[in-house]
Amino acid sequence: MERKKIILALAFICLIGVTHAQNLQLHFDPRHSLYGDKASSINYLTATFEMFKPDDWGSTFMFVDIDFNFNQRNPGLAYAEIARTFQISDFALRPHLEYNGGLGLVRNSGYGFSIPSSYLGGLSYSFQLENFFMSTYAAYKLNAFEKISHDAQWTVTWNANLADNKLSLAGFFDLWSENKDRTGATSGKKLVLLTEPQFWYNVTPHFSLGTEVELSYNFVNATNESRFYAIPTLATKWNF
Repeated sequence: MERKKIILALAFICLIGVTHAQNLQLHFDPRHSLYGDKASSINYLTATFEMFKPDDWGSTFMFVDIDFNFNQRNPGLAYAEIARTFQISDFALRPHLEYNGGLGLVRNSGYGFSIPSSYLGGLSYSFQLENFFMSTYAAYKLNAFEKISHDAQWTVTWNANLADNKLSLAGFFDLWSENKDRTGATSGKKLVLLTEPQFWYNVTPHFSLGTEVELSYNFVNATNESRFYAIPTLATKWNF
């Protein structure tokens, strides 16, 4: 998913923030067709709203995912992230604060659940590689499991426009630790990897067609099985 940008090219970022501050995406997720019930009991649509806004004190990024995976394809899960980076004078490193969490429903039942919240605090650094505007941060991460998990996370994000702005590349790479057993019944840590590169063909400055490929290890855990998943979507995007 496209997040946090850029200190070395602040003027460019402000332009991006003004012209592409908000977008709405719709993804068809075929994970059941690819992996069966190990990943999900059905294929479903996901709606994503993203917002990025720079200001004189730093930048704010947020997104909300809504999965239409409940009975009769009603919304069954809502997940949100909000992050704030702070610009302090001309320092290259910026304080970074972030919150993640959500709610869901169990398909074919009346039961609901809470996605454990996580709270992050660390330092962010932004840079440019050719046409790619990059940002990375390292943070302490508190996972609010039944037994609190004290962890670390490393994230890299990227964004680029190519071919006279007809092609756009974006995405993120996350690597974090968490307790193997969220209840605390057994000890030990595990690493979780999640990356979601996006590829867009911009039909117009506002309307795009493309895909997001979810690559993960220890993240899709419908059966609590440690394995690698590669799940591409078919997607559309509207830039406001």
